[in-house]
Amino acid sequence: MFDMIKSYILQNWALILVLVAFSIMLATNIFIDKKTTNRTFVLIVLVFLLSISVFIEFYFDAQNTHKNLRLVLMAIRYSATPFIMAFVMFTLIKRQKMVIFIPALANIIINFISIFTGIVFSINEDNTLERGILGFLPFIMVGVYSILLIYLLIERSNKRRMEIIPIMYLCASFASGIVFPFIFGKAFSQIFCTTVAIALFAYYVFQVLTLTKKDSLTGLLNRLAYYSDVQIDTRDITSIISLDMNGLKATNDTYGHAAGDEALTALAICFLKAAKARQSVYRIGGDEFVIVCRKTSKEETIALIDRIYKFVAETKYSCSIGYSFKTDDNKSIDDLLKESDDMMYKNKALHYEALRKQNGN
Repeated sequence: MFDMIKSYILQNWALILVLVAFSIMLATNIFIDKKTTNRTFVLIVLVFLLSISVFIEFYFDAQNTHKNLRLVLMAIRYSATPFIMAFVMFTLIKRQKMVIFIPALANIIINFISIFTGIVFSINEDNTLERGILGFLPFIMVGVYSILLIYLLIERSNKRRMEIIPIMYLCASFASGIVFPFIFGKAFSQIFCTTVAIALFAYYVFQVLTLTKKDSLTGLLNRLAYYSDVQIDTRDITSIISLDMNGLKATNDTYGHAAGDEALTALAICFLKAAKARQSVYRIGGDEFVIVCRKTSKEETIALIDRIYKFVAETKYSCSIGYSFKTDDNKSIDDLLKESDDMMYKNKALHYEALRKQNGN
């Protein structure tokens, strides 16, 4: 037993160091919200437990003993990988629903059935792995989860280099977990947990480094980033959109500030989904947002506003929108913002006037 522990520590020392460092950073970071922090802690525990399971499986594999236990551990390994990917999505994607775990749970059931049927895997008389009719299912599921994760991260990002590069790094790391087992064989399975841990830790560090420019609640660029960005290449800025949530005070007063935060996050996701490249979304106040459009035509700006209305209409919230276009190089950014704000406040007044008429006041 003592020899097994020593062997585990020796083979997984890099993983242990990364997970400990990751845990320390999570415990001392005050910028990441508590829900994300708690989920990341759970993710760390899952990766650690999987590393123990994988080590025991390959330890007995080398000795050609405990065949039945190895089948159980193999089922755990093939089940845990897609489940961890689902949990990564649940942790990194804001407002991700629990339904994301359904395919991973179905995969767990299939893998444990395979212990008795061999439909996914089995161990033959020569002590080698044999894939069943569903032998590639765990890899396919990891691939699907990875593609969906990358898509959602990009969709809900500001499409800026400082966010896209870390996402691509994460993508490459997870892709190695799908491709390398077919190149290096089962040896890669023994370092899979280390690969995931390093990828997540590096992505977390990237996220922390960008916190000075991002709003911790919504993930949008913050007020400081706005004032910094509008000073850069001002000639590229062709339009500005002002957005303001309707009824935030009423939501806070009636349902509490947690409900207000939920509403702001929901709207932020709508804005990010609607925005494309060169259209940066900022939260500059409590319920005040701005989108700065660079090299964006008037038609593209109107199309962006239409997409925003469409996505917001799918929620239970609403917002008022104003916009302005640069007609000549003499119009300053402040002038653009004032024009868009003025239109937004007029639309907000019309919104509340319509509510008063609807309520008979």
